[in-house]
Amino acid sequence: MIVTFDLFSALTDSRTGASRTFAEIAAERGWGMTGPELYDAWDARNKAAQRDARPPTTFREVSRSALVATYDALGLEPRLAAGDLDRLHDGVGEWPLWPDVTDAVAAVAGHARVGLLSNVDDDLARATRAHALVDPSLVLSSQRLGAFKPSPEIYAAARAEAAPEPLVHVAASARDVRGALEAGLVAVRLVRPGHVVDPDGPQPAHEVHDAADLAAVVAALGQDLP
Repeated sequence: MIVTFDLFSALTDSRTGASRTFAEIAAERGWGMTGPELYDAWDARNKAAQRDARPPTTFREVSRSALVATYDALGLEPRLAAGDLDRLHDGVGEWPLWPDVTDAVAAVAGHARVGLLSNVDDDLARATRAHALVDPSLVLSSQRLGAFKPSPEIYAAARAEAAPEPLVHVAASARDVRGALEAGLVAVRLVRPGHVVDPDGPQPAHEVHDAADLAAVVAALGQDLP
């Protein structure tokens, strides 16, 4: 069995990590906004843009366009967005993992091969702290698979990469949980602050509030999956 994790919601506290950089940028320029305010404005546009993105567009290109749009909407300086995104991505190795992640992923690895399934470019995935916790051959990025979440194509491609082994995906965000379930994957929802289940989509049959409980769920699934 292969278990993939979402990178920037399930494993990484991306809001905390990115907000630190945005806070530094805002303070340097006297923008009068907090780091979380800038992050939330950008993150919403970034995720919306990913819904319509198609390769060969890269994650970096989508994120840069979203930051330009964010700065423009907030009356800031759109011309600075490209450099600011580089600064943000350069610091991704400092973004913290959720406190329950390291031990939990190791425990899951006792029952299955573990990887990532994420809307990122390969170089960004390699720079994260989570990358060291998984099998590098199972880093299933949007760049590698040729699709972006929540498109069903990325989940179908992930299943094909895992075959003939069964695939289980651990997701936190509403779009990832819904996308995985609608694509027919076995999904486990890992509850994280700021993330809910899409009320209009399918509801997950498996849900944990602490990553420490994932190993038991995975072990049970291993008894049921072909």
